[in-house]
Amino acid sequence: MQYGQTATSEQLTFLGDEHTTQRKQASVPIYKISLVREGRVACYEQQIRSSANVSTILQTYLADVDREHFVVLLLNQKNRVVGVNTVSIGSLTASVVHPREVFKPAILSNAAAIILAHNHPSGQPQPSQEDRVLTVRLVAGGKLLVQPGANLIPFRP
Repeated sequence: MQYGQTATSEQLTFLGDEHTTQRKQASVPIYKISLVREGRVACYEQQIRSSANVSTILQTYLADVDREHFVVLLLNQKNRVVGVNTVSIGSLTASVVHPREVFKPAILSNAAAIILAHNHPSGQPQPSQEDRVLTVRLVAGGKLLVQPGANLIPFRP
């Protein structure tokens, strides 16, 4: 085509195709989720029969920590401890906890029951207002996961 000539229909079609975008093939990522054992904690009575059993395990697990730890004890159907998971490590006076992170290890380990606990490095065992609000949130979240008729009882030593 020389200077000053008009484009032919063939050339116009070619230019029209240039502006057409092709759809990209969509893909969805595939994830593998697994539990990883990081260690062990000494446990003389693996079956939980009372709050004293829980206290013994947690005192061993949380010995010498200087910050607040929120933990989940994972139990099987016979109330035997199958694992312990630290959900959150906070500051001296607080720990950020979300129900999603609390129930995740229980679901991944197929736990039949869980016990939730956290320490008070300050030495004051009275629950704070934040502790009470968190308990209400966790009970509500737990009700979404458990079978109808199951009991969720907040535990206070």
